[in-house]
Amino acid sequence: MELGRGITIHHHGGVEGVTGSCHELKGPEGSVLIDCGLFQGADDRSSDGLEIDFDLDSVRALVLTHCHLDHVGRVPYLFAAGFRGPVYCSEATAQLLPLVIEDALEIGFTRDRRLIEQFLELLKKQTVAVPYGRWTAVPETGMSLRLQPAGHILGSAYVEFDIPVDGVRAVGTRRGKRVVFSGDLGAPYSPLLPAPKPPRRADVLVLESTYGDRQHEARRTRRQRLQAVVERCLENRGVVLIPAFSIGRTQELLYELEQTIHCCGDRPATRGLPWRDMEIVVDSPLAARFTREYRSLKRFWDDEARQRVASGRHPLSFEQLTTIDNHDDHLRAVDYLGRSGRPTVVIAASGMCAGGRVVNYLKGLLGDPRTDVLFVGYQAEGTPGRDIQRYGPSGGWVRLDGQKYDIRAGVYTLGGYSAHADQKNLVDFVARIRKGPTEIRLVHGEQGAREALAGALRERLPEMRVVLP
Repeated sequence: MELGRGITIHHHGGVEGVTGSCHELKGPEGSVLIDCGLFQGADDRSSDGLEIDFDLDSVRALVLTHCHLDHVGRVPYLFAAGFRGPVYCSEATAQLLPLVIEDALEIGFTRDRRLIEQFLELLKKQTVAVPYGRWTAVPETGMSLRLQPAGHILGSAYVEFDIPVDGVRAVGTRRGKRVVFSGDLGAPYSPLLPAPKPPRRADVLVLESTYGDRQHEARRTRRQRLQAVVERCLENRGVVLIPAFSIGRTQELLYELEQTIHCCGDRPATRGLPWRDMEIVVDSPLAARFTREYRSLKRFWDDEARQRVASGRHPLSFEQLTTIDNHDDHLRAVDYLGRSGRPTVVIAASGMCAGGRVVNYLKGLLGDPRTDVLFVGYQAEGTPGRDIQRYGPSGGWVRLDGQKYDIRAGVYTLGGYSAHADQKNLVDFVARIRKGPTEIRLVHGEQGAREALAGALRERLPEMRVVLP
C-alpha cells in the first residue's frame, strides 16, 4: 500500500485472522517491523516451512506492541533469518519478553539450555526499552516512534510513527506523516490497567478488529457475573476449569477472584464451602512467573489496584491461591481432581486450549458432568477452545492430541472478560482522535469481524476511508 513520498505498509500476518501479527512500515530510508507473531489455529502456516517468508534487506528495527505469542512468537525465527536490529518495546514488555521467548524456545526450538541462554542474551542486547510518551529516533529509517499505553496487558502499547516529508517532521507541524499501529487495544473497566487514550493525530491508522462484530457484555459488573457463574458451576461439586493465557488474563482473574473472596467472606461458594475457604489453583509455571513479574511492576498498575496494595491486600498473592509448578504435581492434581470432584477453581494455560497443561485437565475432566469449563477470552477458529465452545453445549466432542474426547462438562462463556476492545470501544477510539485519519486499515480480525467494524466506522465516520487489506 503506497502512502505517498515513498511510504508504504506491507502486511506479513495478522490480516485475515487474529494471530501471526506482523506489519512492515517502509519509509524513504528504511523499514520497521511492527510485531512478529506466531500463527495459531486455522491461521497456522508452520507446515509451509516459511516462518519468515519476506525480505529483510531493508528492515532496520522491530517494534513490539506487547508480548503475547501471536505478536512475538516468530521473533526467534526472525533472528535465525539474520535480523540484528534494535527491538523497541515498552519498559514492562522488556521485562516480560524474555519469559515469553524462553518458553517459546523450549516448546518450538530446543531444550538445550546453552542455546536458549545464548539467544536470550542476544535478545537482551538488542532490546531497547522505551518509556511511554517519549519520541525516539529509529536509526537508518528517518522515522521516530512513540509508545502509548494500550490497556491490553501490562506493557502493551500502540505505536505512533513520525515520518518526515521533504525533511519536515509531523511533530509540531501539519506536515510529515503520522502513522499509528494500534497493536491490541484494551477495553474500559479492565482490572489493573487504565483504558487507552487515543492519539491526538493519525494520518493513517492500522487498527485491530478482533471483536469488531460484537459488544462486550456488562464489563462494569463482570466480577459479580464471574462470581455468579462460579457459584452456579459449583452446584455440581466439581471443578471449574478456566483456560487462560499465562500473561494478562490469569492476573486479571486472580485480581477479581481476590476481590470476590474479600467481599464475600463467609458467603457459601457452594454448600458447605464459604468463599474464604475456596481454593484457587494456578497450574502454569509460566503464569506463576508472570504473576511475580506483574507484582514487581506495580508502578504501571492503575490507581484502584495500587490502593488495594496500600491497604494491605495482596491482589495477586492471597491466602487461598495455590500455584503448581512441578509437572509431577500437575499430573497428580489432574488425577486427584478427576477422582474426587473436589470443588476447586483451576486456571491453566493455554487460553485457546491449543497446548499447555489445560489439555491434560480437559482430557481428564471433559467427560465428567461435574466439571464446568469457563471461557473468558477469544477462541480462534481452528483451536480446540473454539470447538469446545461451539460443540460442548450440545454434547459434542473435541479432538485433543489426535484423539476424540466426549464433552459432558458444562460449557460457559463470559464475554465481558476479553482483554480486547469491542466494536463500540474501537469506533470511539477512532472518533476521539482530534486530527483523525484519512485512512483506516483493519487487521487482526476474522473476515466477519473486520467487515462489521468497517460498516460501523463508515456509518459514524463517513469522511474516513476504511480498507480491508
